[in-house]
Amino acid sequence: MTAPGAAFLQDTLRRARQRRGRLVLSEGDDPRVRNAAQVLAADAVAEVALVGGEDTARWADAAAPGVRVRVPSRDPSLEAVAALLARRRPDRIGAPGAARGLAADPLRFAAGLVALGEADATVGGAAATTADVLRAALWTLGPAPGISTVSSSFYMVTDAHGVLTFADCGVVQYPTAGQLADIALAAARDRVRIVGDAPRVAFLSHATRGSADGPSVQRMREALARFRLAAPDVPADGELQADAALVPEIAERKAPGSALGGRANVLIFPDLDSGNIAYKLVQRLGRAIALGPIVQGLAKPCCDLSRGATTDDIVLVSAIALLQAETQ
Repeated sequence: MTAPGAAFLQDTLRRARQRRGRLVLSEGDDPRVRNAAQVLAADAVAEVALVGGEDTARWADAAAPGVRVRVPSRDPSLEAVAALLARRRPDRIGAPGAARGLAADPLRFAAGLVALGEADATVGGAAATTADVLRAALWTLGPAPGISTVSSSFYMVTDAHGVLTFADCGVVQYPTAGQLADIALAAARDRVRIVGDAPRVAFLSHATRGSADGPSVQRMREALARFRLAAPDVPADGELQADAALVPEIAERKAPGSALGGRANVLIFPDLDSGNIAYKLVQRLGRAIALGPIVQGLAKPCCDLSRGATTDDIVLVSAIALLQAETQ
């Protein structure tokens, strides 16, 4: 890991440790998740609970006494989670008693504990798909106030520009102007929590300040206008080419008087194609560290993992999820 990446990792863990939040990991039967729970508890990063079966409970008793295990089928909060599911989506509940069975699903149960205030954040996806994690989160938690679009960000740790937020690179395929404004608003809010600095938002395009036109350019202009109405105190500009967003000398020529001055740290892409391609190119060719996708825009944090996640990945994403909860 490069020096900037190591510094960001250590700072993220340090700030999460200071918060000492309550974390629930939904896939406690997975060995990687168990190992991460041990690390998080031993390093006092969080109060950790695992959702799992009887085998997980026996493992914790023997190997990780500081980790609490929640077995849904016999957990006293199961009925409350079931009532929450029924209240939020009565159309999804069929026969009497169906809500209880649905609530016993580890992803829904873990997210339900967060919704009920028994935990500050949940992390899943080491074994489950992103779609399943998001469905559970949307059912139990829903979007944050003022945001109707749940999306994702990557935190790109670079040598030249520090930590950059790329959004959306993983969820919303072809966003409307309103959705782009939502994505930017969620990314700006999380930037403060996760990185700890002030967001500076650039709406990216193949054009800068009217140098070209077309539907995608117009969509970025409208997204900027909507964002400024929602967050007038956050510096933002668009439409901008990437160099005008990131390089002060080029910004001075292409976008004189820009509120960003070539120092953007939140980059909003026109669609999922451009965002996903960009983060992978920066990761592979620029040798940046790509952290994510981090789910954003939920009422309370529910983070997704890659199914190839390592124990270290789970620890870091857990710390990020706890920081997302900091001001919620």
